[in-house]
Amino acid sequence: MADDVLTDEKAGRWTAAGRLARWLLGAFSLVGGLTWILITTHGVTDLVVGLVLAVAGLVLLMPHRIRLPRRLTALVMIGFAVIGTVVGLIVLTERSGSFAYAADRGWPFTWIQRYAVADDAATARGLADSANWTVDFVSLTANLVLWAYIGMLLVVIGVLVRRGRSGR
Repeated sequence: MADDVLTDEKAGRWTAAGRLARWLLGAFSLVGGLTWILITTHGVTDLVVGLVLAVAGLVLLMPHRIRLPRRLTALVMIGFAVIGTVVGLIVLTERSGSFAYAADRGWPFTWIQRYAVADDAATARGLADSANWTVDFVSLTANLVLWAYIGMLLVVIGVLVRRGRSGR
C-alpha cells in the first residue's frame, strides 16, 4: 500500500515537471519565433523558420486545445529531426576570398564546415579539401529542433483533419 502511494507521488512529480518543461519550451519557442521574424529579414527561409518556431510554441502552450497522440508525435518528431537534418547536408555553400576558402553544409542552418587560410586561393582550397569537417553543435541543435517542430506541426495538421472529418 505504501509503495503505491510513493509511485503515485513520483508519477505526479514527473507529470508536473513535464508540464513545466512543455510550458517553458513553448514560451521560449513562441518568443524566439516572433523575435526571429521581427529581427531577421534575409528572405523566405528566415520567415518560415520564425513561423515554425512561433506556431510550434503556441501548440506547446495550448495542450488543452490540441491533444496530440504522445507516441506518434514523439516518433514523428524524432524521425523528422534526424531525417531533415541529414537531408539538409545536401546543401553545400562555398565561399572564398583572397586567402581563404570555406565549405559549409546544412540547411537551414549550416552546422558542419571545413575551411583553410593560405597565401593564395588555390592553396586555401586545397588545404580546405583535405581538412577535417568541424561541427557547430549550437547550429546542429537548432536544425534538430526546427525539423522536430515541423514534424510536430504535421501531426497537428493530421489531428485537425481527422477531427474535422469525424465532426468534432
